[in-house]
Amino acid sequence: MALFQRTVPDPVVAGPNVLRFDHRSLIMGVLNVTPDSFSDGGVHLDPGAALAAGLRMVEDGADILDVGGESTRPGAPPVPLDQELRRVIPVVGALARAGLLVSVDTRHARVAQAALDAGAGMINDVSAMTHDPRMVEVAARTGAAVVLMHMRGTPQTMQQGPIHYEDVVEEVARYLEDRVASLHAAGVKRSQILLDPGMGFGKTAEHNLALNISLERLARGGLAVCWGPSRKSTLGALLGGVPPSERLMGTVASCVLAVDRGAHLVRVHDVGPVRQALAVVDATRGAFIRPA
Repeated sequence: MALFQRTVPDPVVAGPNVLRFDHRSLIMGVLNVTPDSFSDGGVHLDPGAALAAGLRMVEDGADILDVGGESTRPGAPPVPLDQELRRVIPVVGALARAGLLVSVDTRHARVAQAALDAGAGMINDVSAMTHDPRMVEVAARTGAAVVLMHMRGTPQTMQQGPIHYEDVVEEVARYLEDRVASLHAAGVKRSQILLDPGMGFGKTAEHNLALNISLERLARGGLAVCWGPSRKSTLGALLGGVPPSERLMGTVASCVLAVDRGAHLVRVHDVGPVRQALAVVDATRGAFIRPA
């Protein structure tokens, strides 16, 4: 899909907020409150530090703050629910009280419900609501926005080889389409749903690159598409093996390509530089965006 041809999905309702995609690309800021995340583990464990970081991200141009209390890096161990709740809920509450749009990054219905009760408006589930079937009920009952992500396996197993797809773009797209149909049948409205192909979640570098340049396949369904490349290992490999802290320019490049190819929302740690890059893309695309 060439520049200027990206379609615009219908708005997504996220609590009292409405996400619109007709004038610029949106940014979700990553705010991990874990000691073991691959890039920013331990940085935001204190709720005060997390609130300050979230406010800085919004100042830099974040539209949504995604708070996670369980690392989903390859090989990460599961976290007890009580511990995840202790990490997440005070931060979600503080950010929501500050008037910010908060997403909770969790696979667990109990955590999702508590976060929504604390003021979150969105659930970001890396398992596409398959890890905990009660998640679908939470989404249907509350009307919260949901990000459905493709992942093969679990965080503990997803990068254990061999990883094989006949056609990664088609297989990921069909999986997500099936999940949308399943949630819709259970009472979740299409206006609540965003799709994420899951860069790095059970995929090789080649698979990730194929998805990055083929996001229009997901966008064809009329739902908003999220892309999360931030500081990931594929970028490190492409940049000569640099550590996560040195993958900013690779992240920016991936986000620019993703927005050109159909993404409406990107999920990143480094909000300011990505916002600057996407401002140029959005301005260049301008009024040539077509309604879905």
